[in-house]
Amino acid sequence: MAEAFAAEVAANVLAKLSSAAFQQIGCFWDVQDEFEKLRDVLMAIKAVLVDAEEQQNHNREITLWLQKFKDGCYRVEDLLDEFEIEALRRQVMERGSSRRKVSRFLSCSNSLAFRLRMGRKIKKVKDMLDEIESNKSRFHLLERHHRVKNIIHGQRETYSFVKTSDVIGRDEDKENMVAFLMDPTDGDGKGDDIPVLAIVGIGGIGKTALAQLVFNDERVKTHFWLRIWVCVTEDFDVKQLMIKIIKSATGTMMCKDMNKEELHKVLRDGLKGKRFLIVLDDVWNEDKRKWIELKDLLATGGQGCKIICTTRTHKVAAITSTVPQYDLEHLSYENSLSLFLRLAFKEGEEVQHKNLVRIGEGIVRKCKGVALAVKTLGSLLCSTRVEYDWELVRDSEIWKLEQKENDILPALKLSYDHLPWHLKQCFAFCSVFPKDFEFNSLQLTLLWTGNGFLQYSNENEEPEDIGNRYIHELWSRSFFQQVEEGVFYSTFKMHDLVHDLALSVVQNEVNSFNHCSTRNVRHLWLEASGQGASTLPNNLDHLRSLIISSNEEQKASSESLIADYISSSFEQLPNSIGYLKHLRYLSIYGNGNIERLPNSICNLQSLQTLLLGGCRGIEALPKDIRYLISLRTLCITTKQANFQESGIGCLSSLRFLRFYACGNLKYLFEDMQGLTALRILVIDECKNLVSLPPGLKYLTALQILVISDCEKLDLCMGLELGGEQAGSLRKLFIRGLPKVVSLPQWILLGSAKTLQQLYIIGLENLSTLPRWFRYLMSLQTLGIIDCPKLLSLPQGMQQLAALKQVGITGCPKLGKRCMKQTGEEWPKIAHVPQLFVSNDSETSITYDE
Repeated sequence: MAEAFAAEVAANVLAKLSSAAFQQIGCFWDVQDEFEKLRDVLMAIKAVLVDAEEQQNHNREITLWLQKFKDGCYRVEDLLDEFEIEALRRQVMERGSSRRKVSRFLSCSNSLAFRLRMGRKIKKVKDMLDEIESNKSRFHLLERHHRVKNIIHGQRETYSFVKTSDVIGRDEDKENMVAFLMDPTDGDGKGDDIPVLAIVGIGGIGKTALAQLVFNDERVKTHFWLRIWVCVTEDFDVKQLMIKIIKSATGTMMCKDMNKEELHKVLRDGLKGKRFLIVLDDVWNEDKRKWIELKDLLATGGQGCKIICTTRTHKVAAITSTVPQYDLEHLSYENSLSLFLRLAFKEGEEVQHKNLVRIGEGIVRKCKGVALAVKTLGSLLCSTRVEYDWELVRDSEIWKLEQKENDILPALKLSYDHLPWHLKQCFAFCSVFPKDFEFNSLQLTLLWTGNGFLQYSNENEEPEDIGNRYIHELWSRSFFQQVEEGVFYSTFKMHDLVHDLALSVVQNEVNSFNHCSTRNVRHLWLEASGQGASTLPNNLDHLRSLIISSNEEQKASSESLIADYISSSFEQLPNSIGYLKHLRYLSIYGNGNIERLPNSICNLQSLQTLLLGGCRGIEALPKDIRYLISLRTLCITTKQANFQESGIGCLSSLRFLRFYACGNLKYLFEDMQGLTALRILVIDECKNLVSLPPGLKYLTALQILVISDCEKLDLCMGLELGGEQAGSLRKLFIRGLPKVVSLPQWILLGSAKTLQQLYIIGLENLSTLPRWFRYLMSLQTLGIIDCPKLLSLPQGMQQLAALKQVGITGCPKLGKRCMKQTGEEWPKIAHVPQLFVSNDSETSITYDE
């Protein structure tokens, strides 16, 4: 599996070499002949890769040969990057230096030196590829151009997205579990007597799904005062488990820096006297002392408390379970087939495809009752009705390989093999995250973009759109599990076995730093506590992805990103960060100690994402930030009261810009009109911001605008607009602005035909909504929350035919007037299909897009 996408990497490099951009680069630097030779040798090797990738299952030497070839492809990719970086450096020099400096930089001697240096590098890589090409004769590989067909999902709707509750064949197991939870005779549920039941079974058999089914049962919800779900890390860190339980039980997020004694007090207060259910999912700990320590900490609950553990090992079950362990059996063949057909076909469609059902029966038998295997292959085949595609899966050689304990499931290997090559790279990259890591769609798209994994079908496509499409495809094939759906992005994770699959694909490209060689590593997770916080390992010449985290923060966190210095204790980044010329993504998110960034960061002309959010100690941004000309995403926390001219406003490639917790900031930069590509602007917790810049009206590409918790901000100041502006705003989120008494008209100008979602939250002094509301003809969702002075809806809302969802809560007077049939305002919203109206100020509301 380690080299399963060597051909895909080669195809990516060949596509670059053949692109118009690199044909121009070849001509400019007079290296077109060298590029052509690289292309020829890559093509010669690629011709036998189909045969090689199939034979590697039986020949370790071929696996090593494929590894060398893939490394060679990466070396070519790095070479091509260096030409692009040189072009970016020239743009920077032309943008910011005097004519004399630019002339000196672009002189013939400098150009000749670069040409000679790159010529030597090209020759070295070419020699490496020639050796690989000559060695292929040892394996008697055949040229084959037909590989396993990629089964690509079409656009039609399918029944491939099963919810947690859509579990087949576990009704009896569920009832047994619920009976245990409701049974008062299984101990008194207090102190040391808290009954613990361990669900035991092999990976992928459905332990977590069963636990979720029980956890969400209405009888269980009613019986327990508290239900707490904890995803357990392999090291069974008791302190981290305490933090997770406290967060789930009390909702508090302020316990990260507490010691164990302080955590115990908070935990004791949160659980005292309450009947609780705790599910500990995926327990591997075989140290009984750790288990006893955790159980003792939970001894303050009320009568009837219960604990459920899920585990793959009987040894763990013997340590944890106080009642006979629950051995989860494989799904029966009948239930496996039922699950497979539900995923592979629309309801009732299988009767039209009897031959496919017959083939499917053979596939299901080979899954041997493992639910994850059945689900994965059902999801894979749901979009094709071609018998040959189904027979390829049924008759694959992978089923014949010896299956050892903890090996990757053959069904997962098969599903991976049938991914299109661009999705293989994207999926494999996710191995850089720890197990149980929760990542969101925005982060993942930025990561994929930075590594060049996205394939553009036309020049107008935005990477955010392509990334969302890829994520949806991997989700539909059961490689991702959705954790939460939000307004602006969704959160996902991978099943442990799926994560193992991703790791098996990329093996030596992902590593953790433990004084081992980093020469070939392209994605590195670095523990800050195990390495000096102001230094980086040597030999990172090929590094694309760098995650630097403290042990305390290694838990699954959606804030951990590529070059990530989360919550580390260092006060400055090393100047050497400027030498990571291939780096695309850098985050020091949440580091409160850092006071300045080295200006060498601005040498990273390939950098596309820079996250400084939560870095409350930063005095000022680097003075040359305008040179980060590839930057697409920027999140800022700083002590600055205002920003320099010719800084952020020069970053014309920006798509996402966020100002977060900039406590001293009074004014944004005046040259905002330069951000013509900006799609998302977020301004939150900027307590002293008083106005928005006039340049905001020129952001015609802006699609999402979020303004939140800015106490002094008056939306009407500084935005006197003359004439209607063309715009594309789709979502507007306004929250926590006490100075706002009415919504300004600039919201309407330019977005009357585009605005689809509008959220108005916590505007405590808002008394009326403007009459121009009736012109928002594309509005689909309207949320009005915690606006106590709001009395009525504007006239003409009946005309908003596109309006599908309206939620009104925390607005006592308006809520009363909007009550169904009886309220004076009811006729204005009676035509809306989905309504939630409440006059209870404590009621909350969630909108589903």
